[in-house]
This record gives sequence, C-alpha cells and structure tokens, in this order.
Amino acid sequence: MLNHENITQAYLHPNGPTTTAGVRPEAEALKEMECHGVSVIEVNRAAAWSYTTASSFNRRITPLTPMSFSGPVRGADSLKTRYSPDATTGRGTINNCANGTMPWNTYLTNEENWVGYFRREVGDGVRRAASGPAGVKANTSLARYGKGESNTGGNYGWSTVQPADATNTAYARWNITAQAGAPADGTGDFRNEIFQYGWVVEIDPFDPASTPRKRTALGRMNHEGCEIGRTIPGKRPAFYMGDDAQNEYIYKFVSATPWSAADATATNRLAIGDKYLDAGTLYVAKLAADGTGQWLPLVFGQGPLTSANAAYPFSSQVDVLINTRLAADALGATRMDRPEWTAVNPATGEMYCTLTNNSSRTVATADASNPRAYVDPKTTGGQTTGNANGHIIRLREKDDTSEATTFAWDIYAFGAGSDLDATNINLSGLDATNDFSSPDGLWFGLPSNASGTIAPVMWIETDDGAYTDVTNCMLLASVPGKVNDGGTRTVTNTVGAATGSVTTRIGKAPGATLRRFLVGPKECEITGIYSTPDGRSLFVNIQHPGEGGGPTNITSSWPANQAGTVATPSRPRSSTIVITKTDGGVVGL
Repeated sequence: MLNHENITQAYLHPNGPTTTAGVRPEAEALKEMECHGVSVIEVNRAAAWSYTTASSFNRRITPLTPMSFSGPVRGADSLKTRYSPDATTGRGTINNCANGTMPWNTYLTNEENWVGYFRREVGDGVRRAASGPAGVKANTSLARYGKGESNTGGNYGWSTVQPADATNTAYARWNITAQAGAPADGTGDFRNEIFQYGWVVEIDPFDPASTPRKRTALGRMNHEGCEIGRTIPGKRPAFYMGDDAQNEYIYKFVSATPWSAADATATNRLAIGDKYLDAGTLYVAKLAADGTGQWLPLVFGQGPLTSANAAYPFSSQVDVLINTRLAADALGATRMDRPEWTAVNPATGEMYCTLTNNSSRTVATADASNPRAYVDPKTTGGQTTGNANGHIIRLREKDDTSEATTFAWDIYAFGAGSDLDATNINLSGLDATNDFSSPDGLWFGLPSNASGTIAPVMWIETDDGAYTDVTNCMLLASVPGKVNDGGTRTVTNTVGAATGSVTTRIGKAPGATLRRFLVGPKECEITGIYSTPDGRSLFVNIQHPGEGGGPTNITSSWPANQAGTVATPSRPRSSTIVITKTDGGVVGL
C-alpha cells in the first residue's frame, strides 16, 4: 500500500499548470486528482525487487473512487449531498497520510490536509445562517476547521473546471457554497461535501472489488495517522491518532469489542474492521505538568458535550464525531505542537507521537508537554521562532493496558541543531551524528524479526524547513528507552523581550542509541516506511523532491541523477526506495 498524499503541480505537467480566464482545463485537473489517493501494488523479489505489473491486486484509489461510510455518522444529515442524498456513500479520499496496518491485514489511510481543496465563496455564511440553527452551527464548524469564505478556487482550482459532460459533478463538488434555491438539507448541492472528509479510511488490499470504508467512530480531524496498540486477547484494543495542525490534540479510540486472536486470520477483513472500528469510545489527551495525563471521553451527554454548551451546542454523538475538534476544545484538552505520526513500541506498549513543530508556540503558551519557544537562527540568514524543530512525546498507559484512562508521559527527544543552546533548546544533547528537526514519520520494526523484539528499533522521518539550511530531510534509527528513564528539566524561554520558565519531563539523552541513517535529496520529505516480515528489506518513500522549483527552474533531478550527474535537468519524481544490507541481515541492526 502506498499513499499519494499530494502532488508537485509545477512538475506534474510538462509546462506547469494551465489556467485560462480563471478556469482549469479538465484534462489537467483529472490528472491531478488521479495522482492523489492510494495505490495497492504487488512487488516481488527474485534477483531484485520489482513491480508485478499483471497482478490482480494492483489498483488505484483516488478522489473519484466510491466510498462507503460506516459507524455512528453513517446516514447523518451533515453528510447528505447531491451525490449521496442518503449520506451513506461518497467519492474518494484525499491528502492521505501515514501508515496504519491492522492485525487483520487491512490498511488504514488517513485524510489530513483536506480543507484547502474546497472552495467557499463570500456570502456562503449568510446563506447557511438563513437556513436555520443547523446552518449557524455549520458556520461554526467550518470556521473551527479552517474553512473561511473566499473567492479562490481551492487547491488547484478543481472547482473551476467546466467538464465536457455537463452531468459530471466530480469538479463542482469542490465548491461547498450553498447554492441559491437548493434544499437546505444539502441534497441539491455540495455544501456538505467537506464533512465527508477528515476521516480514517480502511482499505482491504487483498480484495480489489471491495469498497473502502470511512470509519466515523474515530472522529473527524486532520488525521495524520492511526496506529493500533498491542493486541491482547480479552482486552479492548486502542488506536492512537494525531491531528496534524498547530495547537491540536492527541487522540485514542478504544474499541467496544475485546480482541480475539482468531480475527487476525479472518478472510472477511472489512467485516473485522466493522467489529473493532465502528463502536467504541473516542478520547482526547490532557497532559499535566507532573508527568501524568488523562484520556477524556468524547461522549455526548457527558460534561460540556451537551446542547447547553454555549460555544457550540452539541446535539448528538454524531455531532461530537463530526466536530471532534470543537468537542476536544470544550473538554480542555492539551494543545500540542502539531501531532503527526503515532507508533507503539511492540515490546513495551508505549505510544510515541511526533510533534513536528509549531511556529505559533510562544513564551506565554509554552507548557510542560510543549516546553520550548525560542529563536533558531538560519545559516543562510533570518530566523525561525516558536518550536521550529519539534519533539517526540511518549505515553505509558496505566497498568500497561489499552483500556486505561490515565497515563504517564515524558519527552523522548527534542529536535534541534547541535549548535543550539544545550541548556534551553538542545535538551537531548544531540550532536553532528544525530541532530534533526521536524520529526514526522515514526515506525517501529516488526515483532516478526529482531528489529521489533526485546529492544525494538524506532525509525524517525523528518519533514523539515527549519534545518534544511544545514542538511536535507532525513531518516534516523533509534533504540528508545522507557517513559521516565530521565528526569525533570527547567527550560528558560526567551523570544525578544518575552521570557519565562517551564519545567518539563525529559527522557534519557539518546546519545549513541539515536543515529542518522540516510539523508534525502533536495527539498524532499522522507515519509512512509515499512519492511518485509523478516526485516531484511526496508521500504521508504521520498516525497516531492525539488518542490521549490518548476519546469523552467528544476531544482532537483532525483531519481534520474541516482546513476550520476545528468547532462540535462530532469523533472523530479516522488519514489519508493528499498534498502537492504550487503550481508543480507536485518536493516537497522
């Protein structure tokens, strides 16, 4: 399985994108849509790894692919559109991010930065409000998820396409403006199309005829990833998630159904997904300064999640799930520095989460779990502020059970350049062998080989803009310890005239147990990682190399230049690389 999170539009078309009189050509927009989504491909290894072109498993899942909704939100009024008046189906998935392989052999892909693809015209808010209380609430929801009113066409201008087939609504759906004269319930236009996105999507890679399912019980947000914790027979499994935006939250979903080992080999894999993913409790994390934390249940009727809530009157559990961010706000969860990938140590059960960065973190808003706000000067001039380099936090559930509602936490490692202040910024004591910035991807070796047992290897991928004046984005290998293997540290933050101190909990300095493994090409992101069960082949994605350039200014020719310097610059391509050891051993050991 391979996510196609986004495109580099400037390189996708030989001469760059075309817009004429504010309208995008249909052929270009269709190509762009079909380059988003997910691929299922079969690969095999004889003398070398290769793509099995004739495999019956090969297929593309794009923003045009039929989807089915499952769980509590299926059939909800907020999902009704002209395409799906009964709110049970939809079209496509987009901005897919992070791994999520389930024990029953399905794949979870996660809809992340989907908001920007939609157009919302000035005046839409007035039209919605005029339709009644539901329209007023929709305005509040859209604002909380970052969809204001403007006359721009959304990412790539797909809503501007005038298709050759006038009945084709594949482009019109990207405009969520309420249309004059259309029914207020949304069945005559696409005002509710945006609510069909922001979900975890489950795909069965072994059944090409199956329809992917959007698992609504896991909430709606900028899902970066969804990782299952350890599965123990008789215990309800937990699924850990981050909402990738500044000052958003960490979540977990605990299934209503205890785990049964027999389900790992079931042939109706999506039915097993129904069993574990369609009913349960969604929680959001609140972290205390003393290194403890609570999982707060996002359950309608409990605490402030009622119709009496003045900021947003919740009407049902469906309302809570569609507006997960608003519910987490109401509960007072801890705002984090862009929670991205989650990973669970297969030996200890501890959950790690990358907090990539946060330019809006200030001295005044720094807290124990997001303790740094600082100035990071660039070697090329200028500087970044906030928490430009990010950190990796980890949680240990009380009694090591997925069903726990409390946990302990500390910060495993702080991203930083090795030249930065060791007292207040480079808190993990990083040096030239392991300094990094903006951790993003995170993954543990599989327990089916030595990299996932006893002292598992954790892989860290970066998506960085703060440290790329020194080196490109990278992949690091680590052997982390355990929560509370370090101690407390008081950090003094200074930005301009503002200064303040925060006491945090910091893990043992990683030292030689954290090492840079590879460095990617210019202007890329290292993302996506998995291995063969024996751990002897590691698959890693190189995304959007040379993204700062375009057809007339090609800034990277990767991967064409892998064989040596190219005579004529070649448009770069996102690609998957396979890493093996010359001795045939487990990669990373």
